[in-house]
Order: sequence, then structure tokens, then C-alpha cells
Amino acid sequence: MNISLTPELEQLVKDKVNSGRYHSVSEVMGEALRLLDERDACGGLRQRIREQRLAELKAKIQVGIEELERGEGIDGEKVFAEIEEDIRRAEAKMQQAEAAK
Repeated sequence: MNISLTPELEQLVKDKVNSGRYHSVSEVMGEALRLLDERDACGGLRQRIREQRLAELKAKIQVGIEELERGEGIDGEKVFAEIEEDIRRAEAKMQQAEAAK
């Protein structure tokens, strides 16, 4: 099999062989193809993980919808007010700790 490389890629291959890490052009190309195959395999794994996370998120959303339909929801304004109050308390604690220094 013959392949054509750009001058930049050809120089890269030569530099790899000249570095002493690889003994031949074939060895460099073999390693490059092995890494490409490994990357492709990881890409499939990443896709499966994304799909799994999406399925989990959809399931959680469905649980939330069902809870709301049963009247088990919490008013959003109340939740944000509680969060803001928690932040104010944390900031006050941090200010007290700074003043005590």
C-alpha cells in the first residue's frame, strides 16, 4: 500500500523516526493507526455515556412531572427565596469570620 502525505506530515514521521523512539516509518504509521482506532473506540464510549446520561435525565424529569401532577411540587419562588437566604447567611458567616481575624 502506498500513501501520500503532506510535506508537514512527512517531516513529522521522519522526526519521529529520527528521535529514536520509533525504528521505522512503518512503526510510526502503525502507532498512528492504533491510536486512531483507540480514539474512535473511545468516541463510541463517550456517545454511550452521553446517551445514558440523557436517559437518566429524562427519567428524572418524568419523575418530577409525575410529582407535580400529584401536587407534590414546591413553588419555585419559595425555593429561590430559600436559596437566597442561605446565601445571605453564608455571606454573613464569612464576614464575621473575616472580622474576627
